[in-house]
Amino acid sequence: MSRLYATTLFVTLAGLWGLSFPAITVGLEYLPPLLFAAFRYDVAAVLLLAYAVVARDGWWPTGRNNRLAILGGGLFLVAGNGLLFIGQQTVPSGIAAILQALVPIATALWALALLGERLSTLGAVGVGLGFLGIGLIVQPDPTNLLAGDTLGRLIIVGQAISVALGGVLVQRAGPSMDRVALTGWSMFVGGLVLHAVSFGASERLSAATLAPTALGAIVYLGVFSTALAFVIYYTILEEQGAFETSLVAYLVPIVATVAGVFLLGETIGLLSVAGFLVVFVGFALLKRHALAGLLTDDSYGPV
Repeated sequence: MSRLYATTLFVTLAGLWGLSFPAITVGLEYLPPLLFAAFRYDVAAVLLLAYAVVARDGWWPTGRNNRLAILGGGLFLVAGNGLLFIGQQTVPSGIAAILQALVPIATALWALALLGERLSTLGAVGVGLGFLGIGLIVQPDPTNLLAGDTLGRLIIVGQAISVALGGVLVQRAGPSMDRVALTGWSMFVGGLVLHAVSFGASERLSAATLAPTALGAIVYLGVFSTALAFVIYYTILEEQGAFETSLVAYLVPIVATVAGVFLLGETIGLLSVAGFLVVFVGFALLKRHALAGLLTDDSYGPV
């Protein structure tokens, strides 16, 4: 893969994922949050599984390890994203995207607990900085957590922690099946869970669901920012490696923030920007060896 091609894929992926946050905000004006999330993953599951059947080998999940990976991914990586849709009812899309920077930090802690990985002193400092940065972004008021959009921000923090747990559970299961198929099955399971919880929460379809804007948001999220984006993601992952691919998470908030400001008239405070930078410093300390290799080795990815 040439550097230009890799860079194009990297930027395209960041754009697709970054624009998903404003798309969620727009769609929530017409759709209840959990049902909206379920529709997103319904569409993506159908497309990814169809692609896996046609273009990939090993699309059917056999073996306990693959089933456990699908279950962990479906419950925490996919269904856990329902919290993002709930939180974005009150939280600007740019802030919601910035809070996703917690995922690599939370992943390190889950890996410590569930995979037996070790954390160095500098790594521990990185984790501490990550949570300090999240505190600057959330800005909680201990005396009134329901004030403003604090509760929504905390719900999105819960979503980031859930996504991190899902990723570690998938890794712990050690799946052997094709990754695109694994993702499709996880989205199928997660979509079913979201439908069940949505029904339990008495969310219902309405005439607004058929509004062109609502359908457009579902199509964009399901087709472009999920199904197509994950195919691009795995293409980069296979060619460039996990660390380089993970760096896209720090470009996504920039895309989402710019789109939110110019398309939706949102505003982002300086404390939130500062918090994002602090989280990135924490991430850099956690991944300092891989980052050093990326900066000194021309064989590394698109940055």
